[in-house]
Amino acid sequence: MTQNTSTEEHSTGTHTGKVAVVTGASTGIGEATARRLRAAGWTVYAVARRAERLEALARETGAVPAPCDITVDAEVEALREQVLTEQGRVDALLNISGGARGTDRVADASTEDWAWMYEVNVLGTMRVTRAFLPALRDNGEGTVLNLTSLAAHRAYEGGAGYNAAKFAERAMTEALRLEEAEHNVRVVEIAPGLVHTEEFSLNRLGGDQEAAEAVYAGVEKPLTAADVAQVCAFAVELPHHVDLDTVTIKPVAQAAPHKVIRTG
Repeated sequence: MTQNTSTEEHSTGTHTGKVAVVTGASTGIGEATARRLRAAGWTVYAVARRAERLEALARETGAVPAPCDITVDAEVEALREQVLTEQGRVDALLNISGGARGTDRVADASTEDWAWMYEVNVLGTMRVTRAFLPALRDNGEGTVLNLTSLAAHRAYEGGAGYNAAKFAERAMTEALRLEEAEHNVRVVEIAPGLVHTEEFSLNRLGGDQEAAEAVYAGVEKPLTAADVAQVCAFAVELPHHVDLDTVTIKPVAQAAPHKVIRTG
């Protein structure tokens, strides 16, 4: 994964004292977002299943490693208790964790893959959000940011399972915004397009490295994890009355999900 450190170098540190919970922090956009917020002075709870990666991130950035499987209620409840016991507050929850499996068409769909995508992208996001909402309400100016995808806005052949999960996550985000406005909880959706990260396409394509690289072949400048992290951080660092309701972010080479400019 290509890391862009410019956002860290130009950080002002004006958010010292703010507390963020970032899921999916062991790799990709989640890791980059945790780094970016730490550079700006946030106390960051870096959440993922892989404890060894979180420990490495903690050594490099000072983030708090918080191993947790967001598909397990008891682990999410333990995460909430850890954060609130240690900090007494939370200012922003960034639900970055998610993923895709397979490129089957509906006629050949894998029930197991579809169930996994719904469990992680939708129910996992719901569990963590549900756990932290009381504290975000009590904060008075809490923020929930959900990372969806361009796949939450446009369906495509071979993407039905991921489309379905991300459309559902987007719908949940929109409903949450309506439900929590009276509590002054800001709700943000960030929907990236083509992002070249370490694991996303590799996991989706069953570990086939050649097929994963072909996704980005000829695309001069796909987005990096750091590009998306900068947008996520910007959204939660804005004055609280400013809500970047829904932001889609694509590389210039991706005019639409079905139109990607490739050279060579």
